[in-house]
Amino acid sequence: MGEDQPNPPPSLEDLDRRLKQAKGDTESDSDAGRSAPNMPGSAFGMAMRIGLELVVGVGVGVGIGWALDDWLGTKPWLLLLFFFLGAGAGMMNVVRAMTNQGMAMGYTKPAPDDKSPSKGGNDDPPTKGDNDQQPERDVGSKTKGT
Repeated sequence: MGEDQPNPPPSLEDLDRRLKQAKGDTESDSDAGRSAPNMPGSAFGMAMRIGLELVVGVGVGVGIGWALDDWLGTKPWLLLLFFFLGAGAGMMNVVRAMTNQGMAMGYTKPAPDDKSPSKGGNDDPPTKGDNDQQPERDVGSKTKGT
């Protein structure tokens, strides 16, 4: 019937050559795109993030305040309260972004350096074996129903 045979698949060497060629093309393109304004680490990206942090903080605060005011009938007091809470949250997010805490999970305070005994601190650093042993529990000493 038909003498048409399908073309054999390309060899693995041909595939490897084409992959290396494609990788070489992208490496030269990545150097040119480092100064692009839409890069996440650029100054333009940071300015956009700061602006959005402020606007979203205020917007979410106003939205929550408006919804609660509408639901509870306390117009405009909760709207004003949540406006200021949202503005404060937005400013806190800007500070976190500027101090490189923006991608960290939660806000942590630095540990105090003062380990005075009056504050319950211990001068000795904890050792590995301090908390390894748990107190034994005597389960059999109490009997039910007696």
